[in-house]
Amino acid sequence: MLTLGVNIDHVATIRQARRTVEPDPVAAAVLAELAGADGITVHLREDRRHIQDRDVHILRQTVRTHLNLEMAPTEEMVKIALDIKPDYVTLVPEKREEVTTEGGIDIVSNFARFSEVVRKLQAADIPVSWFIDAEKAQIEAAAKTNAKFIELHTGQYAEAKDEASRQQELAILTKGTEQAIDNGLRVNAGHGLTYWNVYPVACIPGMEELNIGHTIISRAVLVGMERAVREMKLAMKGEF
Repeated sequence: MLTLGVNIDHVATIRQARRTVEPDPVAAAVLAELAGADGITVHLREDRRHIQDRDVHILRQTVRTHLNLEMAPTEEMVKIALDIKPDYVTLVPEKREEVTTEGGIDIVSNFARFSEVVRKLQAADIPVSWFIDAEKAQIEAAAKTNAKFIELHTGQYAEAKDEASRQQELAILTKGTEQAIDNGLRVNAGHGLTYWNVYPVACIPGMEELNIGHTIISRAVLVGMERAVREMKLAMKGEF
């Protein structure tokens, strides 16, 4: 059954706007799980613009589903992951000047170094996922690093301006999922998914988990975290 990972980064974004103690992303994670979230996702960025080290340490102790730590494949982040031991790690590209992650990571051009990152993490029993575009070369490279998962970048699908473009991007994601499974990878997806566009992606055969943050937190500001999560679970089933 398709599962939902709730990304709580933007709860921390609100907190960091005032450098205060609220709202606490740890409390948000508790409410999300109570509402049916199947996992909690956080991105510990190198510039610490939202999630802080403190958050990840406490979440590791309190999350009762699974904790997915998104991070850049850097020496600093590998050390943090080895210390915290999340349930799995998703390796993502990261640029200081970007507002949010703009695309998938390039494994092909960094294969040797990235393979070593995967080796270190999985030697410590931390499964690795790659956040990549649905491109055959990147999917094959992900498999060759011996990672367990990929997370397909759904940004181009989410940003499509018309139905023809949306269907084209959906077909690319569907083909990418097939290719990944053929290469022995498990498949998640995320980025830019909303209550109104999530259902077609949720219907892709072989898709295991959708990681969704901004739209859920945006709705939670107005209706509360628990309702926002429950409604996303409905949207994933085409019932919203």
